[in-house]
Amino acid sequence: MALDMAREISITRTAMKAEMLDAETELRLAYAWRDNRDEEALHRLITAYMRLAISMASKFKRYGAPMNDLIQEAGLGLMKAAEKFDPDRGVRFSTYAMWWIKASVQDYVMRNWSMVRTGSTSSQKSLFFNMRRVQARLERESEAAGVELDKHQLLQKISTEIGVPLHDVKMMEGRLSGSDYSLNATQSVEDEGREWIDALEDDSAQAAEVVEHNHDTVQLRSWLFDAMAALSERERFIVRERKLQENPRTLESLGKELSLSKERVRQLEAAAFGKMRKWLETHDTEVQNFLN
Repeated sequence: MALDMAREISITRTAMKAEMLDAETELRLAYAWRDNRDEEALHRLITAYMRLAISMASKFKRYGAPMNDLIQEAGLGLMKAAEKFDPDRGVRFSTYAMWWIKASVQDYVMRNWSMVRTGSTSSQKSLFFNMRRVQARLERESEAAGVELDKHQLLQKISTEIGVPLHDVKMMEGRLSGSDYSLNATQSVEDEGREWIDALEDDSAQAAEVVEHNHDTVQLRSWLFDAMAALSERERFIVRERKLQENPRTLESLGKELSLSKERVRQLEAAAFGKMRKWLETHDTEVQNFLN
């Protein structure tokens, strides 16, 4: 912790000692980097505005992320801005860089605020950074006016104020209501140490389902073997290679092995299926009772 604090102080002091660029110098450095990939010009540009990145990073300390990490993300945003900046547009680099720095820090905060992805759309992002502030203001205003808002009315007003769908407000209200908890945490002292993971539903097949599935598989396999018993040896070979292998053979490969044309193999396959269908039809009542 002390090391991180020292590093933060060092970075801040270095940034504060950096040169202040006038508009003409800033433009010249931007052209040098864009047109000639002058790394020295890029370094001067980044160093000069690192204080801007640190200032923006400090505004997000309340979200619990380490300041050093926020500064690093702000620096990445500053470099992205330098990479994409077009000096021909007549805009100061500091104005352009502000958006990239803020976006980079916000993305970092949202990625690390929770193990569950907090938001992926622009409306969810706007809610994450503005909902609590807007909610507090609306509550103060309603209290001053002597109006009592229920939870639904409050969320509806937040939706209208920020300009986002109500379902996004409800989702974010739930996400911001508490932090992440380990599934191995105990539910309460009264539950004798029962963990939350014990309350999760088991998605695996139940014992009765496993027994029933195994029984059905054995029965179906038995009917398949009985139906194939009515085939000739060559027909059984074709059915096995075409339908019962993990990597089914092609008609052409079977034709070469059996010294038959591809069309003849197809005819034999069709005939074999016809015989198997006929066998199953003779046992129709038994099969239908099983399937139903």
